[in-house]
Amino acid sequence: MDWASKFAGIYVAMYSAYDEAGNVDLARVKKLARYYVTTGIRGLYVGGSSGEGILQSVAERRQVVEAVMEEVKGELTVIVHVGANSTRDSVELCKHAEQCGADAVSAIPAIYYRLSEKAVEAHWQQMIDSTSLPFIIYNIPQTTGFKLTMNLLRRMAEQDKVIGVKMSGESTFELQQFKAAGGEHFLVFNGPDEQFLAGRIMGADGGIGGTYGVMPELFCTLNRYYEANQIEAARVLQNQINEIIKKLLSYPSLYGACKYILSLRGIETGQPRLPLLPVTSEHHASLAELNEKIEQLTARYTGTTTG
Repeated sequence: MDWASKFAGIYVAMYSAYDEAGNVDLARVKKLARYYVTTGIRGLYVGGSSGEGILQSVAERRQVVEAVMEEVKGELTVIVHVGANSTRDSVELCKHAEQCGADAVSAIPAIYYRLSEKAVEAHWQQMIDSTSLPFIIYNIPQTTGFKLTMNLLRRMAEQDKVIGVKMSGESTFELQQFKAAGGEHFLVFNGPDEQFLAGRIMGADGGIGGTYGVMPELFCTLNRYYEANQIEAARVLQNQINEIIKKLLSYPSLYGACKYILSLRGIETGQPRLPLLPVTSEHHASLAELNEKIEQLTARYTGTTTG
């Protein structure tokens, strides 16, 4: 099946949304999801790194998915990250995502334990077999400690329901090799936001990223430049985006910085959950300047604002 027609494109890795006490706030979840509907993105990646899924209980993750689907089902393509340390929890989240009408599920390997390739394969296979949904591998070895091998990728990709990989490793060569090994219709999503253009050039079908959440229009424009073969314009825009990313990474936490920027636009999502650090008042002025820079770039490239 040609999965690209349904899934290729730009996905915001959606942030968490909490109230002032740090509890999941479903009204804020819905408002955040709604915010992205008119930005030009293909869809949302829910419960991943940016969404702090690993820091939430299964019940909280279920609530978030339900709120997202209630708000944007049919308007955005929704991929639900179901990775958890327990295979049983992951399977429960898979089944729930299917019940809610999600378009696909995705998962990292279990973390903490140093698992063998056979163990990770069994972990993912339980999820794949639990629903009829397409499954997307999430490869992020720098945080999970597990490096997806070509042999495991090939075995997984032989299954009809395994439609792609979110490649958040840092090697575009490896990204290209995954694309080649997966076959003609196997999807690869670029993970590192700062090398989106490089990933697309090396064969990625789109991207899933956390910083997309504060500048979705810029990444959609960057993707359009690539598709129109306007590579020099794309390179210039990627470099401008990378200056923003570099600044975002200078704060106590990337997610805290992004959440504060959204609050400046009237989208309250609370603080990130510890151990992720929030930004504090000393960072507010510089983040307001950064938000203004994003707004100016968005207006220049798209003629619209971020609000």
